[in-house]
Amino acid sequence: MNELTLRVLSALVIVPVAVALIWTGGWLLDILLAAAVFAMLVEWQRLSNALPPKGRALTRGAGAFLIVLAGLAAHELRMADYGLDLLAWLVLVVVVTDIGAYIAGRSIGGPKLAPTISPNKTWAGLLGGMTASVLATVACGLWADDLTGEILVAAALISAIAQMGDLSESWAKRRAGVKDAGSLIPGHGGVLDRLDGFLTATPALWLYHVGFDGGLRLDLPPGPF
Repeated sequence: MNELTLRVLSALVIVPVAVALIWTGGWLLDILLAAAVFAMLVEWQRLSNALPPKGRALTRGAGAFLIVLAGLAAHELRMADYGLDLLAWLVLVVVVTDIGAYIAGRSIGGPKLAPTISPNKTWAGLLGGMTASVLATVACGLWADDLTGEILVAAALISAIAQMGDLSESWAKRRAGVKDAGSLIPGHGGVLDRLDGFLTATPALWLYHVGFDGGLRLDLPPGPF
């Protein structure tokens, strides 16, 4: 529970700051994105240096590409229709997915999701994270009086994809023989450890949004969003 407490406290710091800069947009958000991308590239470079020589260059290049793509996708998503609401919602979904997966995985346990990659991750954790993201989205939709089936399906899909990003980083860390990519964030390790879910979830949400006629709609009330 100490680790869970650190995760929740870190989220309570990260989410308001991220949402405030997402709301502000412009160059302040771009600075945040650039700083996050730079930190993750540095951490990924260190992590990939510890990987076995076979396939190291390919893994390093693929990871760097995904990190930059996620940063660009976040920028483009903020500029898209409903981008302000969707980017804030994305932060919420990924954060509650992480907490929900941790609680369900620890309290329920059960069959392992990918034991050779990350022995601590379970199917219960995967479903717990997806459930948490859907419940958080229901709360947003009820608050906005604008709840649709599409956004609930999107919440479940984005949650699952975010957990695949987490699993991918776990695979890299396991091969490199390290527990965390860094140590900047209490309870999470490095920036890459905290944002690994965003590396897959952000491009996925952007593609989902622009791939449909009119885009994915989440219209929150006027206010902080």
